[in-house]
Amino acid sequence: MPLWPFSVINKNGKPKIQVWFKGKLKSFYPEEIGAMILYTLKSSAEAYLEYPVRNAVITIPAYFNDSQRQATKDAGAIAGLKVLRIINEPTAAAIAYGIDKAEEEQNVLIFDLGGGTFDVSILNIEEGLFEVRATAGHTHLGGEDFDGRLVEHCASEFARKHGLDLRSNKKALRRLRTACERAKRMLSTATQTNIELDELHEGENLHVVITRARFEELNKDLFQKTLGILQQVLHDANMTKENIAEVVLIGGSTRIPYIEQMVKAFFGKEPSKTINKDEAVAHGAAIQAAILNEDSSKTIPDLVLVDVTPLSLGVAVFGENMDVIIERNTSIPVQNTKRYCSTYDNQTEFIIKVFEGKEQKTANNNKLGEFTLSGIPPLPRAKAEVDVTFHIDANGIVHVSAVETTTKNKNQITTTSNKGRLSQEEILRLAQKAEAMNLDDKARREAVEARDALERLCQRGKREGSSRVQYICQTLLLWLANTEATVPAKDIIAKQQELQLLLDNKNNLAISR
Repeated sequence: MPLWPFSVINKNGKPKIQVWFKGKLKSFYPEEIGAMILYTLKSSAEAYLEYPVRNAVITIPAYFNDSQRQATKDAGAIAGLKVLRIINEPTAAAIAYGIDKAEEEQNVLIFDLGGGTFDVSILNIEEGLFEVRATAGHTHLGGEDFDGRLVEHCASEFARKHGLDLRSNKKALRRLRTACERAKRMLSTATQTNIELDELHEGENLHVVITRARFEELNKDLFQKTLGILQQVLHDANMTKENIAEVVLIGGSTRIPYIEQMVKAFFGKEPSKTINKDEAVAHGAAIQAAILNEDSSKTIPDLVLVDVTPLSLGVAVFGENMDVIIERNTSIPVQNTKRYCSTYDNQTEFIIKVFEGKEQKTANNNKLGEFTLSGIPPLPRAKAEVDVTFHIDANGIVHVSAVETTTKNKNQITTTSNKGRLSQEEILRLAQKAEAMNLDDKARREAVEARDALERLCQRGKREGSSRVQYICQTLLLWLANTEATVPAKDIIAKQQELQLLLDNKNNLAISR
């Protein structure tokens, strides 16, 4: 966060991203930022397809927790999309890889190192059945971290040469991060590059020479961390590296030569290069969308996808330990129930705290929420019993319910209502706000296009028209220069149409101004 060129603030227990937007300092929920990206993708798809897009399959890092999955789904709703399925990125890539492969059974390992996250999944593929055996990962390990190491290095070099700390200058940090990302990409094909920025901070210039060896040294511990996760997923799948038929590298960061060499050395063979690193995930998601949409063209072969939950789920018990109800790497959708007894005499309610994670202590795991089951009959200790049921749907989202076995009193929690989440009312409000912003952006875009068209027509009139037309064109150009960008497109188009009529009229009739 200290290296980001924007601020993150706490708004009633929820994070908001604070940025300069259209000349004003505004704050947005992460879901709103996600919705902006999804809306842009939606608009691009609609422009290409020439019909409205209503539904979507959205891919996420496999190691996303329940909160992150639900936030992604909420972002889709704010963008005006019905989210048919949330699908893990390595699983989507495996679909793209295996959709046209031979029917023989094989184990495929997907090594997905992108801009912000790292995932590794092992799938068994056989005759259209894609079964995830295990998944592991890290939600804060990727290209941005490698960029961050370069930023820190350059900032230290700048401080050493000029005695100035540029970390407090958000604009300088943004310029530096962009330059560092560009240098990182260059080092995938070159052995050396320069990072040069004029007047970066307080009038001083930055010039740093970065070699590939230096870049690898700065990030070696991060690169090595991926190997530990790789070994963990093999252990979870009860496999050795000899059981893996193909290793598929996806994500932009796998273009880093050190990463590819490291994976090659670990498995003793070349990774597969049959799919596009950047397009594989979207390709797999499109196949999944076609299947969910019951594609009738028969161009998509039948397949069955069985994914897993990345984290264990359970409830808090005595000593603030987590009692696991669904183990990590369990196939989903899944539902498990466990019975719990009262812990003291005449206990009339159970407080059920829901957690996810890998650790035994609840303090080291992520709390999804809690709810109370009341109306328990007062009985001696261990005589009152409650059945707690966990259900994970196909999107990996958790639903928990509890029922007392004697009275059948019941309560439940869907983790969408957990503290820190957006309520349905907030999602609706943000969707309406996003729609208003999108309409405003559309109006601004149309106005800009209209101004450009009128300006081009005026330039043509100055070249081809009579002196009267040239005078009118010059007057219109001055009007454009002195009017605000908020002038509606229809007003500009009206003037353009009048000028066009004048240019088309041989007699050069007068134009209203």
